[in-house]
Amino acid sequence: MPQHILIVGGGVGGTIVANLLARSLHHQEAEITLIDSTGKHVYMPGWLYLPFNQLGAESHQLVRPERDLLNNHVRLVTGEVHKIDQANHELHVRRGLSLDEMVDTGEASEVIYPYDYLVLATGARLVPSDLPGLAEAEGQWHHFYSAEGSLQLRKALNAFEGGRIVITVGGIPYRCPPAPLEFTFLLDEWLRKRGLRDRTEIHYLYPLPRVFPIETVAEVAAPLLEERNVHTTVFFNTEAVDTERKVISSLEGEEIPYDLLVLVPPHRGAKVIEESGLGDEQGWLPTDRATLEVKGQSHIYALGDATDLPVSKSGSAAHFEAKVVAHRLIAEIRGEEPKKREATYDGEVMCFLETGQNKATQLVFNYEHPPRPPQASLYYHMEKQLFNRAYWHLVPQGLV
Repeated sequence: MPQHILIVGGGVGGTIVANLLARSLHHQEAEITLIDSTGKHVYMPGWLYLPFNQLGAESHQLVRPERDLLNNHVRLVTGEVHKIDQANHELHVRRGLSLDEMVDTGEASEVIYPYDYLVLATGARLVPSDLPGLAEAEGQWHHFYSAEGSLQLRKALNAFEGGRIVITVGGIPYRCPPAPLEFTFLLDEWLRKRGLRDRTEIHYLYPLPRVFPIETVAEVAAPLLEERNVHTTVFFNTEAVDTERKVISSLEGEEIPYDLLVLVPPHRGAKVIEESGLGDEQGWLPTDRATLEVKGQSHIYALGDATDLPVSKSGSAAHFEAKVVAHRLIAEIRGEEPKKREATYDGEVMCFLETGQNKATQLVFNYEHPPRPPQASLYYHMEKQLFNRAYWHLVPQGLV
């Protein structure tokens, strides 16, 4: 009798797991179902570029149907998981519509899906209400952590004629740690091209004692910020935003005025994780750093942004984690001992950091070895641009 594997979340991690399992396991061994709230696969790293170009939020470069990326043996269900019943090994899904079976009632409904194995790739969500002053001031501050936010920021930049731009984060952790730095470098370049740089102050605020969580990266980024005449303030833990006075304040007692505020909103784990009692107080899943099993649970795995692991919340981490989860599941279902090298996650991450002026550097690291970023160059910038285009053909399928 086939084992029922449910995967929640159609981002990079969930999609890779589904495809690797479908290619390796016979349908008599496992039935694989991926549940996603929208049925659309979004390439989130592309949001970084939206404020600076004319690419549309629904561009084929940024969004594609999840069905197009999945192996034919994977069943896709579009719906919102609103309850995880660990005791009975069931998921409760609202508006659970099977695209493969062409079921569409047109009405809200609940479907219960049983599982033998569960993979939680539920990601992170933005929670502006966690920071006083944000939720009630929509449109008066900006971010690039959603397609809508990036397009609103594009409008604000196009209307900007000079003044002070403040860039900061609303709390740690947040998705893609290099992104605020990348945005700052790209903003400097964008302003220079439009003749606005001499009329603009850029202020980069960060809550840690350096401009990036990893010291070796901060040592590379800090001189570049100084070279571009970006004002930096560290130990700035954002406490509140006053959009009437246009002031951002910190727990340390500082107040910094702004004309345009770009702030990464606070993040939490998925709401269903909080409500299920599986996560910590912020909704992150307590995850074994090597096996990616959810601690205290049987037959439940977690990966990507959903975990509490000490690695970046990024597509790159999810990419490497997905292969470990798939290998472990294949071994478990076949009653085999998992191969240690393939079925152990060592914290591997590989990503790029755009530094503007058609240059970038590369960050490669794991739990034991911090990154040693090479000098920023055109080579790494072009490599990142190539990866952005090749993503759709290689990554979701687990080919790299």
